[in-house]
Amino acid sequence: MTATAEKKISTDKDVAVTTPAIHIILQSKGGVGKSYIASFLAQYLAKKRPVRAYDTDPGNNTLARIKAIDATSVEHLVDPSGIINQAAFDPLIQELATDTDSVAVVDTGAATFLPLWSYVLENHILELLERHGRPVLVHCPVVGGQAMVDTLNGLLSISRTLNTRSLVVWLNEYFGEVAEGGRGFEDFAIIQEILPKVLGWVRLPERTKATFGADVQKMQLQNLTFAEAIESFPLVSKQRLQIIRREAFDQLDKLGL
Repeated sequence: MTATAEKKISTDKDVAVTTPAIHIILQSKGGVGKSYIASFLAQYLAKKRPVRAYDTDPGNNTLARIKAIDATSVEHLVDPSGIINQAAFDPLIQELATDTDSVAVVDTGAATFLPLWSYVLENHILELLERHGRPVLVHCPVVGGQAMVDTLNGLLSISRTLNTRSLVVWLNEYFGEVAEGGRGFEDFAIIQEILPKVLGWVRLPERTKATFGADVQKMQLQNLTFAEAIESFPLVSKQRLQIIRREAFDQLDKLGL
């Protein structure tokens, strides 16, 4: 992050979220870590307030499989013809609007991205939720490697639909650094357009896949939280998972979530 960008983000009045917010993870590209980010958020936010998590991916309920997070799978999302039924989002929005005691984390899948976000925009759901005291933060992953351009395009499209500084960018470098031609993410041309909507960003740096990557994969395959994995994994694996969790949580602390 450039010094200018860091100052602009850290001094805006709307950085700190002091009421129970709704955190929704959005990206049109599949396989970029949306559920991993949702689980990170649910675990981080649970340190401060009760958390209600929701899984809206009808084909791959990754978040809902983590028992300790206790995510609710949104029902009746797919109609008999295999099409996402937008009316099924109504009960979810009703619950999000009225449950003002808990922070909410909403995980989405690639299949639900377009119908869900179209539903949100067409029905002015962000304004509705804010009237009920529920600010909405949108978390958007960007990855390195072959999918970088697709995720940058997805990020840009999402930013153009927002009217407030409510976008958190996650730089997921599992497939490589988010960089091109010697330029890091903060130097991309896209930054100038999206910056007015960006609350901040979180970097999940590329690490050795045979060690750090294997530990995270094992944790995910066993549907464990970081706390559960750190409790049960061998000594050095515990250390690596603690490093990953601590570095991500420190970045979230700075965002004032």
